[in-house]
Amino acid sequence: MPVDHYENFPVASWLLPRRLRRPVEAIYRFARSADDIADEGDAPTAERLAGLAAYEAALDRIERGETPDDPVFGPLAAEIRAHAIPLAPFRDLLSAFAQDVEKKRYADFGELMDYCRRSANPVGRLMLHLYGDHDPRHLAYSDAICSSLQLINFLQDIAVDWQKGRVYLPQDELAAHHVSEAQIAAGDTRGLWHVMMHKQIERARRLLQAGAPLGRVLKGRIGLELRVTIRGGETILRKLHADPGCVFSDRPVLNKKDWIFMLARALH
Repeated sequence: MPVDHYENFPVASWLLPRRLRRPVEAIYRFARSADDIADEGDAPTAERLAGLAAYEAALDRIERGETPDDPVFGPLAAEIRAHAIPLAPFRDLLSAFAQDVEKKRYADFGELMDYCRRSANPVGRLMLHLYGDHDPRHLAYSDAICSSLQLINFLQDIAVDWQKGRVYLPQDELAAHHVSEAQIAAGDTRGLWHVMMHKQIERARRLLQAGAPLGRVLKGRIGLELRVTIRGGETILRKLHADPGCVFSDRPVLNKKDWIFMLARALH
């Protein structure tokens, strides 16, 4: 599908089984557009929350058996019915996006992980549902991968999020490393910045590794796509580790060379 946002992972790509591309497109369109309501433009808080409440109301209509006449929810309703997709993950995503509108700081890693549980993990669980996999261990693997990818995105976007008034680094860990918000605002990487960042990077890496077996458990194209996604997370982490200050000067992203290398490694 056309994807007008940079992503660290392939979206409804040729790597996916053809039968899953349409439902994945519908899920992505829902998540991307809802996230944009929370994140993009300069709308006031009340307007953003109202937009997300309208998404919640549309889910309610689908739950009642209705089909909203809408480019986001019409296709989504059809795929939810065709694949018996549960609505709870969509509601969790909306909860996280609404939290983004109002909550700008996270006291500790536990708070951050609670956010990841709702902002990232539902996507993996939806994918496993489409694949027909409900194994509790596989769901745990998926949660680890998705939470790790969310943490990696936070590290990539430290400067971007600061411009939106948000800090997704645990406040207690910033304080322990004597990293102030003034330092983030100035893009100042002196003091213990590198030490603090390496701690965040290593934790995200361990979490990604904890879920990595799922890429071998799942067979066929979906397993290949997941392995490529995991390689993508690892690649961004390597770039961050090599230069923890790059988040202020040259946001690390995946380039064409990276994608070729990731695909080659995922095929082995």
